[in-house]
Amino acid sequence: MGMASADDSRRQAIVTAITAELDRQAKDGEPRVNIEALANAVEIALDPVAPVSEGKHPAELNANNDG
Repeated sequence: MGMASADDSRRQAIVTAITAELDRQAKDGEPRVNIEALANAVEIALDPVAPVSEGKHPAELNANNDG
């Protein structure tokens, strides 16, 4: 059942990305569907960019992790 759930989540991510991108294009008055932008939205939905780590603050550093 875990595989079906993963497939459902993936499919929902695709549906959400396509819907949001088509809505954006419609609001921007695009005369035609921008397929490249649509493909990019789907790629991001399937493999989102991880947030950049801020690293450690000076007060958090010690001899073991200051390197």
